[in-house]
Amino acid sequence: MTRSLAEWEAVVRGNPVNGTYQDALATARFEAGDYAGALSAWQDALRLGAWAHLTALDALPTVYPGEIGYRIACCHARLGDRERAMDALGTAIGAGLRDARRALTDEHLSALHGDARLADLVGPADGAGLSRVDGWWTDLRLLHREIEHRAPKPHRPGLDAAVAELHDAVPNLTDMQIVVELWRLLRNFADGHAYIDVASVYPEWTYALPVWFYQFVEGLFVTDADARYRALLGAQVLAVDGHDVPAVLAALDSVITRDNEYWPAGIAPRWLRQPAILHALGVAEEPGRVTLTVRQPDATVVDVTVNAEQADHPMWQRFAPPDALAYVDTLPGKVPAYLRDRGTRYWFEHQPADDLVYFQFNGIGDLPDEPLDAFYRRLFAYVDEHDVSRLVMDLRWNGGGDTFLAVPLVHHVIRHDHLDLYVVIGRHTFSAAQNLATMLELHVDPVFVGEPTGGRPNGVGERVEFELPYSRLKANIGDLYWQTSWPFDQRPAIAPHLYAPPTFEAFRAQRDPAMEAILRELA
Repeated sequence: MTRSLAEWEAVVRGNPVNGTYQDALATARFEAGDYAGALSAWQDALRLGAWAHLTALDALPTVYPGEIGYRIACCHARLGDRERAMDALGTAIGAGLRDARRALTDEHLSALHGDARLADLVGPADGAGLSRVDGWWTDLRLLHREIEHRAPKPHRPGLDAAVAELHDAVPNLTDMQIVVELWRLLRNFADGHAYIDVASVYPEWTYALPVWFYQFVEGLFVTDADARYRALLGAQVLAVDGHDVPAVLAALDSVITRDNEYWPAGIAPRWLRQPAILHALGVAEEPGRVTLTVRQPDATVVDVTVNAEQADHPMWQRFAPPDALAYVDTLPGKVPAYLRDRGTRYWFEHQPADDLVYFQFNGIGDLPDEPLDAFYRRLFAYVDEHDVSRLVMDLRWNGGGDTFLAVPLVHHVIRHDHLDLYVVIGRHTFSAAQNLATMLELHVDPVFVGEPTGGRPNGVGERVEFELPYSRLKANIGDLYWQTSWPFDQRPAIAPHLYAPPTFEAFRAQRDPAMEAILRELA
């Protein structure tokens, strides 16, 4: 409900201990030009804390660390007190302020523009006039500062030394090598959301091999391919440009950020598709192609040269596109449910022979035709109407989304406490999907099946990019600590009760080890 300034004044007089009301009053005063009054109210809001209902978080940015402090800085600047404004801005940045670089153009902080201390706090407006070495040093300082100020529970032993070492190495490294070293820097602490996005600056890094890989228990195999490379389907990859697969995976492991040691098994096969990365790591001879040594399904070992092609953000591409050939489609038998419709965020089917509903949940975000809330209602209405006693929730492909959209699902499951709930998890279960699995574990105690999750029950998360001024690279450091489990829960992952790792033998036979483990348990 929108209230006037006078109405917010009355609300706060009646309830001066609610920080959210103080925040709303401060906003109303600021918009009315009463900067002294806004300053007083925001100081109270900072002391009391502001909060919003989960569905209103986007409308209340002051719930995020440092944001109220930034507005206090704006008040001081509007009141002509440059020193207090600068101090307040520094405090806000130290508290993990998001997008501190907006201070360079914010009209409310115009009193600080031109002050050299502002550039020291937030970095220069751009890299104009800087030499290549000075420019990279500037980016490195800004990245170091963001790590220090954003990471709420950082695991960064030796970070200062690593930054100093990279600083000294910059003059002798190529741009590509510097990017790799920035990734290696982020890899040093437990934040699977941390990354350097090079796509807009270095288009060659968006080129990828038109083949897709998966790491099974038996090794690395080609699961999908463009029609030109059909002969590679089902082949085991033994080497890349003469480097054996364990060496290539070890090189990738040195730069892949992660919450735990299970996540890289899902991410490395994506990165392996990008020769530019492999070349920068020294395991590919050229940045645009590689020669794969493979053992084909008939046991023949051959070398196949594969050229990289323009792709849409291959680092984030989880599955092959629909026009690629899938190995499972060439095999006899029916493709198991877990390999069907992985690109659809959520769907379910009834498997009456086993008295269960299978629910594949691949991404926590609303679809326009049926938002998640409506889907949840339809799913559980079906369960009720058909008197189903078992629900299998498959999160093995779910890399996350919006945790707040997962909360109603937990409520539905709690209300259906007669259901036997099995949750399939794996290396790709991450971020909001990890939070969902953790909430289910805490509140309904399901049976977890599969392999350990790619995220931690309690861990750093969030995606809020910032730009490095010289290179214009986008970077991210998770700035929220999601304590979804108990505070003393230090596990790196949720482990399954029924261990069913993905094997190539089962994949080739059109079998699902996770569902087989569930059905054995039910027998």
